[in-house]
Amino acid sequence: MSGQFEATAEIDRPVEEVFAFLADGRNDPRFSPRVLRIERVPDAPTGVGTVFRSVVKDAGMKTAREFRITALEAPSGIRWTEVSKNLVTVREGGYDLEPLDGGRTRLRLYNVLEGHGLGRLVAGLALTAARKDGPAFGARIKAAAEAAIPPR
Repeated sequence: MSGQFEATAEIDRPVEEVFAFLADGRNDPRFSPRVLRIERVPDAPTGVGTVFRSVVKDAGMKTAREFRITALEAPSGIRWTEVSKNLVTVREGGYDLEPLDGGRTRLRLYNVLEGHGLGRLVAGLALTAARKDGPAFGARIKAAAEAAIPPR
C-alpha cells in the first residue's frame, strides 16, 4: 500500500530564507520530534545528490533513514526520495514554497509513503498517523522557521 500526506503552513519569513532553512535537512530535529540525529553527506551545501542520514523514532522503534535530494530549485522547491531499506519508506517527498505579500511564504510539504514486505501491513497505519499529524507538523515547521530566521 502507498499513499500521500500533506502539511501546509504560512510562514512569516521571506521565501528565500525559508528555502535555505528547509534545504539544510540538519534543521529537521527543530520541527520533527521523530528525528533523534541527522547528518548531511557530504558536509557541504545541499545540492542534488546530497544525502541526509538520520536516526528516527517511530512507534517506539529506532530506525536508520537516508534521504537523497533529487531536485533543488531555489527558492521554490525541494524534492527527495528515501534510499534506506525500511518497512515503510518515503518513495517521493518535497517542499513547495510560494512567496506571499509582506515577505511571507506559503509552504506545502508532502510525502508519498510506501510499504515493503511486512511494511505493507502497517503502511496504512503510518499514513493515517501522518495525515492526522499534518496540521501540527505544518505548525511546527512554521514555529521552527520563524524562531531560526530573524524577522526583517
